[in-house]
Amino acid sequence: MKKYSYIIIDDDAESILKTRSIADGFSELDFLASASTYEEGLRLVLEQQPAFIFLEIAPRDLSSNLSLSFISELYRFLAKIPKIIITTSEKDLAFEAIKYDAFDYILKPVLKIDLLKLILKLDKSTLASESIKIKNEISASVIPFSQNIQNVEQPLILCIKSYGDYRYIDTAEITYFQADNNSTDIYLQSGEMITAFKTLKHFEGVLSYPFFRIHNSYMINRNYISRIHSGHSVCYIKNSSKKIPFSKTYKSNIDFIIADYTIGNYLEV
Repeated sequence: MKKYSYIIIDDDAESILKTRSIADGFSELDFLASASTYEEGLRLVLEQQPAFIFLEIAPRDLSSNLSLSFISELYRFLAKIPKIIITTSEKDLAFEAIKYDAFDYILKPVLKIDLLKLILKLDKSTLASESIKIKNEISASVIPFSQNIQNVEQPLILCIKSYGDYRYIDTAEITYFQADNNSTDIYLQSGEMITAFKTLKHFEGVLSYPFFRIHNSYMINRNYISRIHSGHSVCYIKNSSKKIPFSKTYKSNIDFIIADYTIGNYLEV
């Protein structure tokens, strides 16, 4: 699991405590320190070099000197700037924050759903950066074999091997996994079911997004969820009557999925 270190820079001590109390509920977030002034915040960032910063830009105490100019100052000293998360009560500063290339803009008070979305955005940003790095490394070492670069972008193929029989599955076509003692049944979009003689825990360990463990017996492909009913604790599969239960143990994964749907082209009515 990817961890992200962070610093809070805010002139409001109560606000710092509230933001940290919400962030402490996420194992992915690692608190380093907090500061209440421009100068103290700059020192902490240069010393600690966190993955991201919660930054207040409309302070109550004007002597704290907190503003968007703090971001400009970081460029004077750091080759890699931490991602800046603006946390403020002021709605009308969002456009200015965009000009300073802020990674996110969260209105106070910071809520749990805000940090769920933030972690998902950080994960996607990290994956995109790693993908670009891989492409650049391939380009540098295998120029001009563009076909090799294209292979990096192809979907992940899962090979189910049994006694010399090699079965190849495009993971994008897997809707969900269901545990069956020491084996796992893999259900495809076509309706076909394939049995693999590996435990569900094994697949949980080797597969990442968009696959989420939601129950002791089920792991689901988030892209095939058509409905989540929290009251009944079930997920519905697209183009199917299948309802898959989720348990309290994996409720945080359901929360991630719900938050993930709100990122991008999304409308809630």
